[in-house]
Amino acid sequence: MTATDVTNDAAQVQDLIDRLLGENDPKGDPVAFLGAQFDLGLAWVNFPVGKGGLGLAPQHQKQIDEAIAAAGGPNAWARNPIGHGMGAPTVLSHGADELSDRYLRPLFTGEEIWCQLFSEPGAGSDVASLSTRAVRDGDEWVVNGQKVWTTLAHVSRYGMLLARTDPDAVKHKGMTYFVVDMHAPGVDVRPLRQMTGDAEFNEVYFTDVRIPDSHRLGEVGEGWRVSLTTLMNERVSLGGGTPPRGSGTIAEAVAMWHKYGGGPVERDQLVDLWIRAEALRLTNMRAAAARRVGTPGPEGSIGKMMSAELNQEIYAFALGLMGAEGMLYSSYDVGRGGAFRTTQARFLRSRANTIEGGTSEVMRNILGERILGLPGDVRVDKDRPWSDVPRS
Repeated sequence: MTATDVTNDAAQVQDLIDRLLGENDPKGDPVAFLGAQFDLGLAWVNFPVGKGGLGLAPQHQKQIDEAIAAAGGPNAWARNPIGHGMGAPTVLSHGADELSDRYLRPLFTGEEIWCQLFSEPGAGSDVASLSTRAVRDGDEWVVNGQKVWTTLAHVSRYGMLLARTDPDAVKHKGMTYFVVDMHAPGVDVRPLRQMTGDAEFNEVYFTDVRIPDSHRLGEVGEGWRVSLTTLMNERVSLGGGTPPRGSGTIAEAVAMWHKYGGGPVERDQLVDLWIRAEALRLTNMRAAAARRVGTPGPEGSIGKMMSAELNQEIYAFALGLMGAEGMLYSSYDVGRGGAFRTTQARFLRSRANTIEGGTSEVMRNILGERILGLPGDVRVDKDRPWSDVPRS
């Protein structure tokens, strides 16, 4: 692509942005505004025409998002983070046209919230060892099993479900990926209370839940391959943002330092955190510039791992500045979203950052094996049928 092409594409995008903001009130009904944004191809600019995109380079999405934010418009990702960041690219990449036509628009507008149904009590970091079963019955699949740590399941309309369809295959080959209706008979969602007092996570039970085969993503037995699309996009979504310099969590740390003061030691700690935050931001910018349209590569694991650990260190630093006040916490039973109201709450919530979306240990394995070319972990069950692998 030439510089002229990029300039022409940017001009096309700007014309559509001007039309969107001129014909729709960004501070009005968010569903109506986001629906208009989708129809103009400004939802995911790299998606095909008719699917919420324009078939252009993903770099133009920043141009769109910044213009809408400046006008006070709604943020589609914030309204449906799992659906927007993970569900949409997975449905587009592996679903039939009928599925993307059905799901992408209400997913983007936030009318239908999505969740991710991968982890189980016995299958967390090693998600491929999952045991939730899906058995074919004509044109449907009957699902039985349990999932856990399912964020937003209690408010979700649809879920991305990974289930075992062939227990006699090796564990990575015997899974299939589905879109499941969270309101279907047999789906039971039970909240899990966190130390923040909130309950954004849930456990989900499936009892003879029926899923049409038309809601399968990818081929039977290819669930692991499909799930990699979700996982890579999840890590980019969690750790790959490129906010303005000095913004985000590090901005809060700077504000806390100005408010509560601190000596030379605290100043040096703050400068070190700021430098690392900036290095992470620049790394994410380079990774974003290098990514082509399609499934992100292992570079998403870098941003996810580093942002998770840095968030924890920043909030620990901020809490330390508060002294005894940092021990006060009055946000229990806050309801959805309350876990982000105070510095104390954000400190507690940050403890999950190095677990959700893949633990930091898993991220280091991915980076070591796929980027550095180091020998992989010993996998004694790699070539054994899942049904023959001992489980506790």
